[in-house]
Amino acid sequence: MAVFEHGSARIDYMVEGDGFPVFAIAPGGMHSANDIWNRMPWNPRVRLTDRYSVIGMDQRNAGASTAPVSGNDGWSTYTSDQLALLDHLGIERCHLLGMCIGGPYEMALITAAPERFTCAVMLQPAGIVDDHAVMRDLYDGWAADLAPTHPEADAAAWSSFGDNMWSADFLVSSTRADVAACTTPLLVMMGNDQWHPQAVSREIVDLAPNARLVERWKDDEVLAETDATIKAFLAEHTPADAAAAP
Repeated sequence: MAVFEHGSARIDYMVEGDGFPVFAIAPGGMHSANDIWNRMPWNPRVRLTDRYSVIGMDQRNAGASTAPVSGNDGWSTYTSDQLALLDHLGIERCHLLGMCIGGPYEMALITAAPERFTCAVMLQPAGIVDDHAVMRDLYDGWAADLAPTHPEADAAAWSSFGDNMWSADFLVSSTRADVAACTTPLLVMMGNDQWHPQAVSREIVDLAPNARLVERWKDDEVLAETDATIKAFLAEHTPADAAAAP
C-alpha cells in the first residue's frame, strides 16, 4: 500500500493493473478497506486488473488509514478524502465501482463531481428502509472499538458523527432528488438483506434515468455471467481516448 496525507488524515491506497482507471470502493461498512475485496464473491482486484487500473483505498479509520474524529464528520468528509486521492493520482475521469457502503459513497461522489465519473457499478448498495438500528448498531460497535485511541472525541462527538452517517433513509448519503438528477450510467447489482435492502436497489433504478438492475449476481452458478455483465458495462462507457488517461 502507498500513503498520502489529506489534511490530518493518513490514507492508505493501492493502484493495481494498467488501463483506464476504476475507483473501487470496498465493502465493510465503517470498516471499508481495500483488502476486504479479497473475501467477496466478485473481486475487482482479480477480475479487472488485466485491462484497467484499479484504485483501492482504506477509508479513514479503517484498515491502515487514520484520522482524527470530529462530531462534524459525515459523508462529505469521506467524499473529500476520495476526491483528494483521485487528485493526488492525477485522475480527472474514471469509472466507479463499489459494494455495500460503496454504493452511498459512489452516489455522494457523483453528486459532488458528476463530470469526473463515466459510469458506476453498485454491488448490493447499503441503505435504510425503515430500521435505522440495523446500521446504527454497526456504527456504534465500530465507534466503541476506536474510541479508546481517539481522546479528541467525546461521547457527544461520536454520537453526532453517527447521526451524520446513519440518520437518513434510502441511500443514506444522498436524497431521492440526488439520485433522480443522476445522469451517470448506473449498473445496480441488487442487494437482498437487511443491510443492503432489495427495496433500495430497486428504487435507485426507478429514480435514476440511466440505470439498470441485475437481480441475481453473486451465486456461484451466475458469477461468470456477472463478470461478463460488469466488464461489458465498463467497456461500453470507457472513453475512446482511454489510452491517454492517467
